[in-house]
Amino acid sequence: MHQETGLIATVAVSFVFAAVLGYCADRLRLPPLVGYLFAGILMGPFTPGFVADTELASQLAEMGVILLMFGVGLHFSASDLLAVRGIAVPGAIGQILLATLLGVGLGEFWGWSLGAGIVFGLSLSVASTVVLLKALEDRNLVNTAGGRVAVGWLIVEDLAMVLALLLLPALAELLGGHANDTASHGLDLPLSATIALTLLKVGAFAAMAIFLGPRIVPWLLTLIARTGSRELFTLTVLAIALGIAFGSAAIFGVSFALGAFFAGVVMSESHLSHRAAADSLPLQNAFSVLFFVSVGMLFDPSIIVRQPLAVIGALALIIVGKAIISFGIVALLRYPIGMGLTAAGGLAQIGEFSFILAGLGVSLGLLPHEGQDLILAAAILSITLNPLVIFVAEKLNRQIKVNWPRIYESYGRKNQDALARELEKIRALGEERARQHYLRIQQLVETFPLFSEVGEDALEELLLLFNPKLASPGERVIRRGDRGDSMYFISSGAVEVRLASGAVRLEPGAFFGEMALLSGGRRTADVIAVDFCQFEVLERRDFNMFMSRHPNLRVIVSEMAQKRTEMNVMRQQWEKSMDLS
Repeated sequence: MHQETGLIATVAVSFVFAAVLGYCADRLRLPPLVGYLFAGILMGPFTPGFVADTELASQLAEMGVILLMFGVGLHFSASDLLAVRGIAVPGAIGQILLATLLGVGLGEFWGWSLGAGIVFGLSLSVASTVVLLKALEDRNLVNTAGGRVAVGWLIVEDLAMVLALLLLPALAELLGGHANDTASHGLDLPLSATIALTLLKVGAFAAMAIFLGPRIVPWLLTLIARTGSRELFTLTVLAIALGIAFGSAAIFGVSFALGAFFAGVVMSESHLSHRAAADSLPLQNAFSVLFFVSVGMLFDPSIIVRQPLAVIGALALIIVGKAIISFGIVALLRYPIGMGLTAAGGLAQIGEFSFILAGLGVSLGLLPHEGQDLILAAAILSITLNPLVIFVAEKLNRQIKVNWPRIYESYGRKNQDALARELEKIRALGEERARQHYLRIQQLVETFPLFSEVGEDALEELLLLFNPKLASPGERVIRRGDRGDSMYFISSGAVEVRLASGAVRLEPGAFFGEMALLSGGRRTADVIAVDFCQFEVLERRDFNMFMSRHPNLRVIVSEMAQKRTEMNVMRQQWEKSMDLS
């Protein structure tokens, strides 16, 4: 096959295999992601038949992680992160430390060096973002207190892994490996300076995301939405997601996934966030499938036969060890049993960061290739078994609730109630903002019934196109003979249209100025405010653009303009006849 078609072949075959095997998995009452993983195994270099480009597949999979984390950020605010910090920060850090110690112990048992054990333990300590989010979405748990805690826990884990990825090259020689040429970005810095530089970069990224992002991104989205071009809006959403993800990785050294998550959090402050989420959802779904396919491609099934006990040991650390650690930390922090079991089941797997850490460990001479194979095997098996683990955790949760209802209901209730109240306040604020936006749309239709002819998306676009304007009693709004450059909709107050034949009073819900826009001529009358007035003004360019996309609305406005013209002519003729008589 020609090199230039490698990308097309990889994408096409990945989607075909994933669709077929995902359907087969569903018929066998297994999660579709198991089918996606097996599709990757069939396409990988370790099985006969078609061999896809693993490098291309991994980059496409990274796109899936970026878009998925961006989508999570769209439904997750900075307030949510702050609300769960009391459990997410100590929970994630405690789990990483304890799981890494277990990894070091396994490495010592197998005769590995301390450095190999640390890399191995770190790789097994961090859960897959994609797998956890899929599990939460399938069970509608993303917006629950347990779901918020799990996502916050993952964000802290990601931040910790960013720090680990930056510090490992600096510590490689100390741990028995060799220094990487790219360590410290080519600068020969002492360890303390490397740590300080890393923390400074992460802090600068967080500061920009929290303080600068909410001022720029919503403004940019509104600016693009005013153009009325849906494809340009979708393109801008993707450009923001991918641009911030890439820029944060290139400039600040954080992961693509973390950068994309903060891009979503920043965009969630805009009232257009729901539209951005809807536009990016199809791409999220498609590319997240490629993530599982690319993981399957890396898996060498022979490792299970060659080293079955080592695979079982690594898998036990992930499923049993991490589950116990997660549940124990949640219980020690005095949060509910149900929340601890949700964390235990959802975090009992590993994923994308594990592969990155393993690859870095091998390149630094810390982790043997055998360790990387074990990590990949454990990742595949833990992801495949994760739905079963979550099912067992849910069943155990129900049994504890039935057998020990008093303990189940009372343990951790105080912290749970405090967290629930804080999350409820955040949710109420979000709902109030959405309600106010919906009321604006509803009020627009009630005030101007002609807009009932268009859909909700068009009404939102119209709200963006409108420019509010105020006028005091006696103020001239339109001067006769001026060029027609805008159309006015009266929200409140009243105006008089002063014709040669007399004055016509217009009340709220009426509009004026359309005749000059449609004819291209000059204004034919003065318009004077008789009350304190509030107008919604549609400029000529916006008027032409909006009416071209909604011809039925243009017909209504044109008919109204025609009737007004005819009435003016009839009034003038009547007055002439009266003068003659």
